[in-house]
Amino acid sequence: MTARPAPLALLSMSVLAAWLGASVFVAAVVTPAAFAVLPTRALAGAVVGRALPVLFALGLLAGAAVAVMNRSVGAGRSVTFSATTLSLASASALLVTLRLRAASAAIGRPMDALDPADPRRVAFGRMHGLSVLLMGIGLLAACVALVAIARHLNSRSSA
Repeated sequence: MTARPAPLALLSMSVLAAWLGASVFVAAVVTPAAFAVLPTRALAGAVVGRALPVLFALGLLAGAAVAVMNRSVGAGRSVTFSATTLSLASASALLVTLRLRAASAAIGRPMDALDPADPRRVAFGRMHGLSVLLMGIGLLAACVALVAIARHLNSRSSA
């Protein structure tokens, strides 16, 4: 007889899958749609800029919850490491996003109004790139954690 999957492991997978799905939806659907439909890039940036801090805060919570849940069921270091990475990437991206919002407010006009060589626009672009990189790290960490939990469940059920 095979062992039943651990409820906490299944809950962890659900939490990770929900965050991963929301992140991909925002990145692949909401962001391009906002920039395609809204009349200015500034408005589109404002819409996306309001959604991202929530997404990153949820990533921080999801990563922490998954790390705690999987430590208690012994799913392994890779899950804890991946969940911690998700949390740290989300926290860092949240901080970068808040800095981006502050930098944009300090400029006081749309970023597109600045010359591409303007140091403020260049700095904004670098911070934006860092935010995208951190989100990518969080997405990758969530995928690794999902695979690790699935492997853990599979090894339990075949034992």
